Amino acid sequence: MTTTTTAPVVHALAFMNGDEFRIPVFKLLKRDGTPYKHAKLPELDKDKALRIYRAMLFTRVLDERMLAAQRQGRLSFYMQCTGEEATIIGSAAALDDEDMIMAQYREQGALAYRGFGVDEFMDQLFGNERDHGKGRQMPVHYGSKDLHYMTISSPLATQIPQATGYAYGQKMSGLGHCTLTVFGEGAASEGDFHAALNMASVHQVPVIFLCRNNGYAISTPAHEQFSADGIAPRAFGYHMKVVRVDGNDILAVYQATREARCWAVENNRPVLIEAMTYRLAAHSSSDDPSGYRSKKEEEAWRDKDPVLRMRLWLEQQGWWAEEDEKREQDTQRREVLEAMKRAEKRPPPPLESLVTDVYDQVPPLLAEQLDRLKDHIRKYPDAYPRGARSLKEDTQGSGGGEHA
Repeated sequence: MTTTTTAPVVHALAFMNGDEFRIPVFKLLKRDGTPYKHAKLPELDKDKALRIYRAMLFTRVLDERMLAAQRQGRLSFYMQCTGEEATIIGSAAALDDEDMIMAQYREQGALAYRGFGVDEFMDQLFGNERDHGKGRQMPVHYGSKDLHYMTISSPLATQIPQATGYAYGQKMSGLGHCTLTVFGEGAASEGDFHAALNMASVHQVPVIFLCRNNGYAISTPAHEQFSADGIAPRAFGYHMKVVRVDGNDILAVYQATREARCWAVENNRPVLIEAMTYRLAAHSSSDDPSGYRSKKEEEAWRDKDPVLRMRLWLEQQGWWAEEDEKREQDTQRREVLEAMKRAEKRPPPPLESLVTDVYDQVPPLLAEQLDRLKDHIRKYPDAYPRGARSLKEDTQGSGGGEHA
């Protein structure tokens, strides 16, 4: 018999359905910010705790203002992190700065924690000439090479097997880094999820799979996606360590991720974390959650607000007060609004950037296509946005510096 395990032999038939493996939820803080009895809190100094909380506040302010901007027609699309800040920022804070993060699309809090500037957020959202992605992506599809945050891709779950591959490279380099990939429980229904976990386990790579289980894959509730006990038990099928954590308890998320990172890096092994949380906002600016969930359900989760829980804990440490809260929120709202106004005024990326970054040198075929596009814009200027209509005469051919 060929197998990867040595199983005991029995002579009485007995089927198993997985109920033998009930995975508990790891919690440290109650809703009022006080620790549970016998809970051992992670070591977190004041500076780091405040850095985490400021990133949480910034993410919520950014989400509020940008959704309003989308409703005003200033943005085409937006996705909020509201309600999931502890899961995203707590896990990012537990990593080393050079660990790679591969996000799904609602993890702007991780970038905020790592130092992505407010102008960088705005430039991406408006796709102007300073956008790192050169205006080629939808809003909220951030990326930062300097901050080790892989650019977000729209197709669901593609980042999960990519994380396994990247972690394999980290293992080979021997520099002691890992990859964290974030996805929803809906993405865990994709084949990419299973392929990624199997590859990570077989090839023994330092990757942390973080599933933020917020109960809904857009409008599809979890009970219509799977009948098992969530996502966590799937780790057993791949002989992988796993933990389930309260995703609204930032100290629990931080500690779970920190321990997972230590295990992954020291042993070159993958870990699965299932964070039980809830998105208080719609799936995106194109979604209306009132069609599939009740106000009563939403209010019950608002009582578990992760930002408030963190704030209450900080106040109990003597590290935060009401005046700090007001000053920080006023400052962040002002900075977000000012950055948005700056981003809106910046011109679009150069027209020639359409054909760069595809090959090391722009091939003749793409250069020819670019020249034909310029001719078309000059011939039909009214059919294009204002930026494209203001083409300057190109004296250097398709490699020049025209802006669209």
